[in-house]
Amino acid sequence: MLSSPCRLWLLAVTLSLAPGAQPLAPQDSKEEEENETLRPPLPAVPCDYDPCRHLQVPCQELQWAGPTACLCPGLSSPAQPPEPPRLGEVRPEAEEGRAVVHWCAPFSPVHQYRLLLWEGSGDPQEGTPLNSTVRRAELKGLKAGGSYVICVVAANDAGESRVPEAGGEGLEQGSQPSFGPCGRFIMPPRPRTLIHAALWVGTALVLISCSALVWHFCLRQRWGCPRRRAI
Repeated sequence: MLSSPCRLWLLAVTLSLAPGAQPLAPQDSKEEEENETLRPPLPAVPCDYDPCRHLQVPCQELQWAGPTACLCPGLSSPAQPPEPPRLGEVRPEAEEGRAVVHWCAPFSPVHQYRLLLWEGSGDPQEGTPLNSTVRRAELKGLKAGGSYVICVVAANDAGESRVPEAGGEGLEQGSQPSFGPCGRFIMPPRPRTLIHAALWVGTALVLISCSALVWHFCLRQRWGCPRRRAI
């Protein structure tokens, strides 16, 4: 049997003759590290986040959900109250006596929303709190032909967003600003009410026309009303 030094010498000769057994030189490993360092990072893309989308997942949750991190829009400090939301479309539905309200989230940390509704002067009606993913809500029990002011309020641990005083002060009748948390809208009359009014007006016009015809053809002859003589 071969002694231990002989076996070690044969093992060293075998490893030296193998084609892929040579260890990397220190210079080669250094070049590979430099190539990895100089490799350009993957380009960051904006997250699929829409501040006006209903049931929108917060962007911080979307940022790390994919294989690569995406970019979120900048937010104000959580130690400050949120900026006012932006009121979007207010769509009245006269037949049901309701209105559907849309809004867009501010670029601030928001924990919940709530709606304030004014009908004339006085204190507003306050809706139930809505979570931070909601961008649409319904207002029910509205009167046909009524004029209302609606405001959207955002809140976090630091406080609530600003709203105009006295139910949308500065909003002129029939106006609605393009930006801001408040807007004015008027509920149209219900379609059935319009139909009934049209029927009453049509009936009154028919009665007036019939009365005029009766007076012209019958009563004038019976009472002997004088006629104009031909010249």
